[in-house]
Amino acid sequence: MTSVEGVNFVRLSAWMGEQGLGRGPVEDPERLGGGTQNVLLSFRLGGRRFVLRRPPLHKRDNSDETMRREARVLGALAHTRVPHPALIATCLDHEVIGAAFYLMEPVEGANPTLGLPPAYDSHRDWRHAIGLAVVDGAAAIGAVDYQAVGLADFGRPEGFLERQVARWRRQLDSYLTLPGYPGPEIPNLEKIGDWLEENRPRTWTPGLIHGDYHLANVLVAFDQPAVKAIIDWELSTIGDPLLDLGWLLATWPDAAETISVQPWDGIPTSAELVTRYADSSERDLSAVAWYAVLACYKLGIILEGTHARALAGQADRATGDQLHAHTLALFARASRLISAS
Repeated sequence: MTSVEGVNFVRLSAWMGEQGLGRGPVEDPERLGGGTQNVLLSFRLGGRRFVLRRPPLHKRDNSDETMRREARVLGALAHTRVPHPALIATCLDHEVIGAAFYLMEPVEGANPTLGLPPAYDSHRDWRHAIGLAVVDGAAAIGAVDYQAVGLADFGRPEGFLERQVARWRRQLDSYLTLPGYPGPEIPNLEKIGDWLEENRPRTWTPGLIHGDYHLANVLVAFDQPAVKAIIDWELSTIGDPLLDLGWLLATWPDAAETISVQPWDGIPTSAELVTRYADSSERDLSAVAWYAVLACYKLGIILEGTHARALAGQADRATGDQLHAHTLALFARASRLISAS
């Protein structure tokens, strides 16, 4: 086997030899899942196992830049409390495999949305502890001194919150160019956008954000209730870290039926997540509902993009319909949060 998923093993092996990462053929290649369009490939070389991440075969315009940014974040997190896959090396030379890519250490962990490890089935206290550990991960990201770790120019924090509604509404409007998409049929779309603009927090402290923080993007330990790694950093930037907490609340299984974890008994409630975050952060959580509503708004619009592409024949129709249902659930959740506030 000389290649898998757009990765030429001969050229990859030669490049790794030049980087001092081992010599010999690539062995035991295995495509790893996880629901992302990016390629995640595990393999062995010189007796050591590596994980390679590259853009999808049909790259988007910013795919290579996304790989560069992800690798940069992982490198910056090396000496922080944030659990993450350790970065090994980055390659920006497209001649090696046709795209930018990076190598990281493998992580022995399980994705909770694909099934908690067996030990969690029989330990209710483990299930409670892992929920708290997940929100601890969000707090740890927000606590990173992004300037000290070399990420001072990683984003544009000035006006971050002010840009959000308009930026994502433009994203939604861009789907109108897709043939067959009639436009968004999302109840309370305008009302929620207006509420976000009118109730936007006036003061906040910039920090590192993951940008897509939810249960599907963490790996949990098999032998203890702990987060082994936070993965998929492609939406990370410098902004308001409370959006990561909002994202977690918007996607938490007792908040919106976008994901499920079984067994659920014992998992902390959304209110417990907020309390736990407050225990380890000095950030002002008085507007936490606003961040959850923004997360519902943003994620719902992102998912609606796949629905629009499906109607245009550019994505699987069943997947598009399913994600549209998630969009409606997220906007319904946003409406309930607004009413409760």
